[in-house]
Amino acid sequence: MKKILTIVGARPQFIKAAAVSRAIRDCYGGSLEETLIHTGQHFDHNMSEVFFEELGIPAPRHNLSISGGSHGAMTGRMLASLEEVMLKERPDWVLIYGDTNSTLAGALAAVKLHIPIVHVEAGLRSFNNRMPEEINRIMADRISTLLLCPTETAVSNLAAEGITNGVSNVGDVMFDVSLHFRELARQKSRILTTMGLKPGHYVLATCHRAENTDDPARLQQIVAGLGTISHSMPIVLPLHPRTRQILDTAGLLETLGDIRVTPPLPFLDMVELERSARAIVTDSGGVQKEAYFFQVPCITMRDETEWTETVALGWNTLVGADATRIVSAFEALHDGSLDAAPYGDGRAAHKIVDLIMAH
Repeated sequence: MKKILTIVGARPQFIKAAAVSRAIRDCYGGSLEETLIHTGQHFDHNMSEVFFEELGIPAPRHNLSISGGSHGAMTGRMLASLEEVMLKERPDWVLIYGDTNSTLAGALAAVKLHIPIVHVEAGLRSFNNRMPEEINRIMADRISTLLLCPTETAVSNLAAEGITNGVSNVGDVMFDVSLHFRELARQKSRILTTMGLKPGHYVLATCHRAENTDDPARLQQIVAGLGTISHSMPIVLPLHPRTRQILDTAGLLETLGDIRVTPPLPFLDMVELERSARAIVTDSGGVQKEAYFFQVPCITMRDETEWTETVALGWNTLVGADATRIVSAFEALHDGSLDAAPYGDGRAAHKIVDLIMAH
């Protein structure tokens, strides 16, 4: 029996782990044992436990309850705790997702103990080294054994850095998840009825990245842009607790007016809101892709994106943090092209597990 240690700590990782955990159980339940570690990076109930419940992810054997503090302090505490767990569990593989502090801490702990690392969502690049996520993903890619990419662009990024061994394009696990859960969300979620929303007649917005929330000028522009849009169409704005506190401290929370601010929402409710929106305005990498999967135009409040395919196909517009550009993109909404399928065939999770077992 081979043993794999999966490290998660943030919403996007919970979602990706759901698909891979299901593939492990379906295909290799008798020969591959998965142990889940939750670092605690997202500590709010609606951003952690509820995802395990809704997505059918195995309950974590270890919950480190590490959150808050600076990037360095958080990552250091995670590194020490993860090393201790790895020494106890003695896994054959460590599986990490994406680009969070949990990802980097897991990679560093594993490589120092000579445990092979599987990095799901390898090769993504924003080419903006001021983003903590960019540093995390670059470091994780340098020390991983299997680098499992969601797109050919990611494969090319790694090749340009001289990384070719262990690299495979498996497709995007998030596409697997969207195919699996969109019908379930339609059947089970009551969020549209609860909020009095009509499909195609509202905008879903999210904002959480430090480059926006920690810059008062950018945050003020974002609030102004969303406020203008809200005069012509309802906006739903689920807010991370940290973002809500920043808005409140800056005196911007009360300026949101008719925008419908909610706490972070359960996964199925978010899927239903995404797939039924007229448009999505976000700074989230995962939400950009989910908009594309559900064929909803996306306005991205960043200066660059790792998901360049969504822009090339016309589904995603980059507007930075500029109120005028945010509003102009909304006024010019249009559907993009469906002529390409850059994120695979919906079987990324099975390919990931097959590659692990074959290595």
